[in-house]
Amino acid sequence: MEINEKISAIVTGGASGLGEATARMLSSMGANVAIFDLDEIKGLVISEEINSDFYKVDVTDTSSVNQAVLSFLKKNEGIQIVVNCAGIGPAAKTVSRSEPHSSELFEKVIKINLIGSFNVASICAAEMVKNREYSEDGFRGVIVNTASVAAYDGQIGQVAYSASKGGIVGMTLPMARDLSDKGIRVCSIAPGLFLTPLLESLPEEVQESLGKQVPFPSRLGKPTEFAKLVVQIIENDMLNGEVIRLDGAIRMAPR
Repeated sequence: MEINEKISAIVTGGASGLGEATARMLSSMGANVAIFDLDEIKGLVISEEINSDFYKVDVTDTSSVNQAVLSFLKKNEGIQIVVNCAGIGPAAKTVSRSEPHSSELFEKVIKINLIGSFNVASICAAEMVKNREYSEDGFRGVIVNTASVAAYDGQIGQVAYSASKGGIVGMTLPMARDLSDKGIRVCSIAPGLFLTPLLESLPEEVQESLGKQVPFPSRLGKPTEFAKLVVQIIENDMLNGEVIRLDGAIRMAPR
């Protein structure tokens, strides 16, 4: 699918990191972009910079998602692209200092990273089926979810995060199959070590040390490189039901 001014896109987590880079790139290509995020201050600043819309959305709350989607549809003719980048990654071991992992924290990570992505994907897919067909193949839309290499190489302290991202990996193919007769494609990206706000807050020498763990190129990934892969998935109609590792060939060590 060609990205142009006739195309509308929703990006969750678009107020920072991978989501921000994706929102900026899609907007620069002409798409009508909506940023769904809880960070209203940053979200409004970015949306003004790229001439997009901002909606304060809690992806774990279906009523919040539904309300934002309906508001977006009042200004745009359908939804053709959804990119789920909203997520958190707190570290906690299964047992630490003889205390079990907080079930509340585990549930929170699953709700935001996995259930939140599913909520946005399913609600938007229900609107995508109303789109006209954009190609002779019957294409109506594309959904890109964000997994992580932690789904495969989860490190110590990542039990909740890895479980949430493993869920993203697990639902990619069945979701693509569910939506195949409706002309909607689904893919996921599993990024490795990227220069997101969390890593940017670390000392420069720590960033360099982390980057050297990547075989090639031996550096942290750039958010724009994630955004470029999102664009490739959108533009290549044959990409469907696949999880793509974007990691410079890294395989994470236990710690």
